[in-house]
Amino acid sequence: MITMNNFHFKYAGSDCFALQNINLTIKEGEFVGVIGNSGAGKSTLTYAINGVIPHHYHGDFYGDVSVDGMSTVEVTPEQLSACVGSVFQDIDGQMVASVVEDELLFGLENFGFVREEITQRIDDALATMGIADLRYRSICTLSGGQKQKVALAAILALKPRILVLDEPTGELDPQSSGQIFTMLRELNQTYGITVVVVEQKIMLLCEYVKRLIVMGEGSILLDGEVHEVLEHSKEMEAVGIHIPRVATLANLLIDKGLYLGRLPRNLDEAEAMVREVMA
Repeated sequence: MITMNNFHFKYAGSDCFALQNINLTIKEGEFVGVIGNSGAGKSTLTYAINGVIPHHYHGDFYGDVSVDGMSTVEVTPEQLSACVGSVFQDIDGQMVASVVEDELLFGLENFGFVREEITQRIDDALATMGIADLRYRSICTLSGGQKQKVALAAILALKPRILVLDEPTGELDPQSSGQIFTMLRELNQTYGITVVVVEQKIMLLCEYVKRLIVMGEGSILLDGEVHEVLEHSKEMEAVGIHIPRVATLANLLIDKGLYLGRLPRNLDEAEAMVREVMA
């Protein structure tokens, strides 16, 4: 569904590549998390998927990026938005309306849907996100978590096959962050939507995603199933990535010869590990 072959990109005016030698395939229905330290190229990767690069951010573009069989160079971001929905880091900057219903209405009208279908899509999207009660609320009165849900609802109303999110929980508390990721998991599992999410909270990613991509200095350092990637936790720490505390605990137990199993990805697995050690 998403493929990058020998992809390199350097922003106009920059002396170094933001992304280099990216070879990546994301299949339909995957739930992928992307982590890395500041300047690793995470946001640039999302811009390449949704067509913001090269159409809005210009520069030196080498290699090939295709989404759902479409070259991102040959089609416009507007064409890509028919199958790719994006939620950006600055959620307030993404809002175009003052009322929740109008926020959903904006995209649907731009795509030319008829009134009957628009109404049904708005109803369905609000219900899916559990925010039907916010339909006529002013967006400026919403909490950060509510705004995130509205942004997702506006995207879901368009029924994309791919969701790309850049740090969707950056301004949210742990409870709201968990709610957003629970919603993403449901969308992935129930509707088969491919989800690619950039996130700094690695513990949150490890709890929900199926695949983890670790980036550093514009390159992919690690890519695999979550447990497989966590096996390289010491390498991740060496490049400045904060690994989950449960993985840190596991490494300490392994170093002391007290534990031989795989590194836990969440609290439940950490509890099982501690019980095994105590036994």
